[in-house]
Amino acid sequence: MPEELRLSVPWGTAAARAWGPPDGTPVLAVHGWLDNAASFDHLAPRLPGLRLVALDLPGHGHSSHAPPGVLYPFLDYIPALHQVLAALGWARVSLMGHSLGAGVTSIFAGTFPDLVERLVLIEGLGPLSEAPKHGPERLAKSVLEQADKHARDPAVYASREIVERRLLATASKMKPASVATLLDRGLVEVEGGVSWRSDAALRIASRLRLSEPQVLAFLGAIACPTLLLRGDSGYSFVPDVASARVEAVSGLQVQTLPGGHHLHLDHPEPAAAAIGSFLQTEVVEVS
Repeated sequence: MPEELRLSVPWGTAAARAWGPPDGTPVLAVHGWLDNAASFDHLAPRLPGLRLVALDLPGHGHSSHAPPGVLYPFLDYIPALHQVLAALGWARVSLMGHSLGAGVTSIFAGTFPDLVERLVLIEGLGPLSEAPKHGPERLAKSVLEQADKHARDPAVYASREIVERRLLATASKMKPASVATLLDRGLVEVEGGVSWRSDAALRIASRLRLSEPQVLAFLGAIACPTLLLRGDSGYSFVPDVASARVEAVSGLQVQTLPGGHHLHLDHPEPAAAAIGSFLQTEVVEVS
């Protein structure tokens, strides 16, 4: 069973769960948008010898929410990670990220290349980008969504089963066991049923996105060995954008594995084999 952590950080409490001995090789794992630290529950036990800490990002899982009226700008996840590493007492670390977490960890590695030993990216290489000309429209959309009181009201569902059925129908064809794992940490009982534990403000449109040249600049600053895992039925990438990003990361290794967008949850065995080899740790079978 993983160890539950509660870390004191400037933005409140950073919740996480940890596997492995305290003196194991330090790895910080970062989940995707609206997921939580349980995203790595199926993978982490298969990677012995690591001190793998899976973080709940701000506003997600059991971590602190932003104050009312405050959103979650993408770049604010970078200082959040920096503060978590300080709270853990880790001067140098390997990073692992899925989807949004892959965007966050790749930008962090480009910002602080001296702090990152190795980088594992699952179904993501850098964040979503947008041409500067779309900035005014995006900012207006974000402000108007936030002004709508319903944008922050958490939805209440009569039962967990209703949420589970919806996710199984929409969440990239995830396996039922994977959906259940995320819901165990992601739902909270409330009056009238269950609700998402994550902050509803996370669903409000971003104020602004980086431009593609800015993303490429960060990716080009990554100095550590980097592994990108893609699912054979995962998210498709725009060919010209994807190739430019792959070329931007020096010596990037790319592997395609069985599975969709949540390949590390649905098919942890091949993911663990690839990651274990890359991180130079043994892999164990888990029943």
